[in-house]
Amino acid sequence: MTSLRFQATKMLHTAQGNQLFTVAFEARQGQIMALYGPSGAGKTTLLRILAGLTDTASGQIEVEGETWLDSALGLSLPTRHRSIGFVFQDFALFPNLTVREQLEFALPDKAGKAIVTELLELMELQELQHRRPTLLSGGQQQRVAIARAIARRPRLLLLDEPLSAVDDQMRDKLQDYLLKAQRHYHLTTILVSHYVPEIFRLADNVLMLEQGRVTGQGLPSAVFAGAPFKATGTIVHIESAGSAFVIRVRCAGTMIDVPVTAGEAAGLRPGQEVVVSSNLFAPQLLPVK
Repeated sequence: MTSLRFQATKMLHTAQGNQLFTVAFEARQGQIMALYGPSGAGKTTLLRILAGLTDTASGQIEVEGETWLDSALGLSLPTRHRSIGFVFQDFALFPNLTVREQLEFALPDKAGKAIVTELLELMELQELQHRRPTLLSGGQQQRVAIARAIARRPRLLLLDEPLSAVDDQMRDKLQDYLLKAQRHYHLTTILVSHYVPEIFRLADNVLMLEQGRVTGQGLPSAVFAGAPFKATGTIVHIESAGSAFVIRVRCAGTMIDVPVTAGEAAGLRPGQEVVVSSNLFAPQLLPVK
C-alpha cells in the first residue's frame, strides 16, 4: 500500500547558482527509502519539505491518505500538525533531561507512556534511562535520538544521515537498533545516506537525486549496479574453494564474499580489518592504511 505521495518544485540557491528542485515519487507503507546523491542534490531539502520546514513553489504531499501539502488549494499543514519523527546528525538532545525524560517529552499524548518503557527495552537503554546526555557516548546519544523520534508514533520517520558522526563499529550496531525499531513499529522511513553499504543493509528502495532531480529509483541492487564503493570491514571466515579461497567480510552489517588467490589468502586471517573495494560485481580486498 502506498503510504507517501510526494511532488514538489522549488528554486534552490546553490554555490553554482540557481537550480530548480523538481521531484516526484511514491513510497510504500513500512518501507525504508534511501535518498542518495552528491552534496547539493536536494536530499535535505526534500526532508525539510516533508517536515514543513521549507516552502515550495508548488507541490502535493499525501501521507496515509492525509493531505499535508496542496499548493493548488493553498493548504500547508504546519510542522507541529505533521506526524513526523526527525533524526539529525547532531543528536539535538535536551541537555537538562534524562534519557527517559527525552522520550516522555516527545510523546504526543502524555497518557501513552507505555511506549517509553517499550522503547527503552527495544533500544537497550534501560540502564541509561536516568542519565543526562553529557554522561552518554555518541552512539548512546544517537540511540536516544532515534528512540525519541519513534516515541511520537510518527507516520513518517525522517533520518538525515543519522549515523555519519560515529565510527564504523558503532555504525553497525546502530543499524541493528534502527532496523529492529523500524520493523517493530512498521515505520515508513526516509533515510539520507552517502554510504552505499549502509543503503544495501537498510533500504528497501533508493531514490537517487542529482541537481534537484530524480535520476534513478528502485532496489539498491538495480540502482547501484556497477557503481564503485569502498568500505572498511572485518574478515569473519576464510574458506578454501579449490585452488582459490573465498574471504567472507562483514562490512557495514552486510556479509560480502570476496574470491582471492592462494597467495593473497596467505596473508589474511579472521578478525583482520580490510577495505572492500567493489563495483558490486568484482569485490577486492585492499590493505587498511
